Amino acid sequence: MQESECNPSETFASGAGGHGASAHDSGLDVPVRRLRGVGPEREVLLGRLGIRTVRDLLWTLPRRWEDRRQLGTIARLELGRPTTVSGKVVACGVKWFRQRARSVFELILEDGTGRLHCRWWNMPMLERVFRPGDILLVFGKPNSLRPRQMDHPETERMESEDDLTVHLRRIVPVHGGTEGLTPRALRTLTWNALADFGPLVEEDGWDGADPGPGPDGTAWPGRRQALCDLHFPADMSRAEHARRRFAAEEFFRLQREIRRRRQLLALRFKAPPCAGDNRLMRPFLSRLGFSLTPAQSRVLRELRADLGRAVPMRRLLQGDVGAGKTVVAACAALMAMEVGRDVVVMAPTEILARQLFEVLGLWFRPLGLGVALRAGGVAVGGEVASPCLHVGTHALLEDSVSLGTPGLVIIDEQHKFGVEHREALLRKTAHPHLLVMTATPIPRTLGLTLYGDLDHSVLDGLPAGRVPVRTHVRDESALPKVWEFVRGEIAAGRRAYVVCPRVEASEQEDVRAVRDLFAGVTAAMEPWRCGMVHGRMQPAEREAAIKAFRGGEAPVLVATSVIEVGVDVPEASVIVILSAERFGLAQLHQLRGRVGRGGAASHCILVATTETGAGRARLEAMVGTTDGFKIAEADFKLRGPGEMLGRQQSGIPSFRFGDLARDLDLMHWARERAKVS
Repeated sequence: MQESECNPSETFASGAGGHGASAHDSGLDVPVRRLRGVGPEREVLLGRLGIRTVRDLLWTLPRRWEDRRQLGTIARLELGRPTTVSGKVVACGVKWFRQRARSVFELILEDGTGRLHCRWWNMPMLERVFRPGDILLVFGKPNSLRPRQMDHPETERMESEDDLTVHLRRIVPVHGGTEGLTPRALRTLTWNALADFGPLVEEDGWDGADPGPGPDGTAWPGRRQALCDLHFPADMSRAEHARRRFAAEEFFRLQREIRRRRQLLALRFKAPPCAGDNRLMRPFLSRLGFSLTPAQSRVLRELRADLGRAVPMRRLLQGDVGAGKTVVAACAALMAMEVGRDVVVMAPTEILARQLFEVLGLWFRPLGLGVALRAGGVAVGGEVASPCLHVGTHALLEDSVSLGTPGLVIIDEQHKFGVEHREALLRKTAHPHLLVMTATPIPRTLGLTLYGDLDHSVLDGLPAGRVPVRTHVRDESALPKVWEFVRGEIAAGRRAYVVCPRVEASEQEDVRAVRDLFAGVTAAMEPWRCGMVHGRMQPAEREAAIKAFRGGEAPVLVATSVIEVGVDVPEASVIVILSAERFGLAQLHQLRGRVGRGGAASHCILVATTETGAGRARLEAMVGTTDGFKIAEADFKLRGPGEMLGRQQSGIPSFRFGDLARDLDLMHWARERAKVS
């Protein structure tokens, strides 16, 4: 039988196949119960997978594909090599061990060239599934050749000639199933859907827009052909090309929507021009005691151009740890305050909000400007003259806090907030100019997706005086030497952080915890005092501990990751991170940025508790570079966007086909095509 005789694409394109023909008027959004082979029980099972309509089924990406064009033989199986074979069950049964506490179900498959033993541990129910005489398709990796043996292979029962058409002699899709609904059943349903509902698929999948050629200059396949290639491709390259075609469509729609929102913003809202006249900027820069870097000067020119327009600025400022974002933010704030406008600064933690309040207060009060704080139920400097700089946490969003109509809103460490927080603050302040900042460099694909509605500025240089931090990886057996090194730094008049992942120990995890560790670190550091900071402390306690650390009364600070932003102590020269494999790369990089802010040589010591593969890869990446942008890309590849930023908190769109970790070229393509659509 030739492949063309059993390929659903021919049925799909021609409109043959009577089972779904009556559904033309209602399109692809008919319930899946209209499909052959779907009754009430199976409809419920499909619903568990989010498949409620024929469209849902057709647009479900297979988990993987298996090439079954050439079946192997049992006699030619190779150790550890995935292979598909077909044969007859000649024997099967369950063996019990340890007073029936453990079992193995085994069947013996024969294909005329040899016998294959298939085993499933602790699955005695399979005795009711398989019978001698069954014709099975088996896919797996042999783990022994004497006898030939596979443990827990995938199996499918071949029951008719149609099974050979759908499940054999071709590349087949393997979908993620659920209990009671196997990948084989989903494959059959998908075949039926393509054959019966194929004529209803519109070729124009781009909402009337001309997508043009793809990134490589080749034309995209039509939707109908792409769906066939996605599920039952003639070769593996066509399956991947079909996936990318649908990913490109997803990205195109996203970028077009982003562009539409930017256009609506320009039409619906007007922001006050806030470019300023330098009457505050000149004295501020003269008192700084250092010159701006070329990168800072370039970004300020970009900000001034945006702030001078009536269209609300929407700009993201990225910079590595210590790149000087706070000074740039202060200059932007001064531009708005020079024209008499208030400025709002929102930070994710009370520690960072308080530090910004203190630093900006020292800079702004000599200029006759007001600075107010609203964080953790504390309000400081609320009764001040205008213009005023309002600094706070989420507390700024409370109904009781009046912010008026400021000229500029600045959000620091944007990745710590949800997109909804940003929008809530903008609504509350009547949509002024917006500057969002992050010291966690964002991978390029995420930047185009998550912050695609923002213009981007990058601080790609470090201020003079920043010392590169040397990073070391140690296991727990080296802790005595680590504490000895820390004592030497303290004796030289410096400060040290000791960071743990948890506040308290957990029975489920062998992870260092601050409260358990504090006494041991205190004993190791005698006669020097240690302080402790974590998120469950009262604000006053935290502030007192940080003040003692900054002043040198307690030169060792034992803390959780709460100190990853907002703690700036130039005397700190060493940070010890325990159970370091438990942290993400971006978080480790932020923590490392707590040191190296003075002139002394600085060190980051990563102490690993376990030797997990992913954890070791993160630690090696930390040792290999201090470039935050390279670290962000490595983190993205290791963890993906959902785990890296927290999907619900970050507002990352959910894509069926697009893969943000490998489709950067498609996102760039989609952005350019959206500009001309």
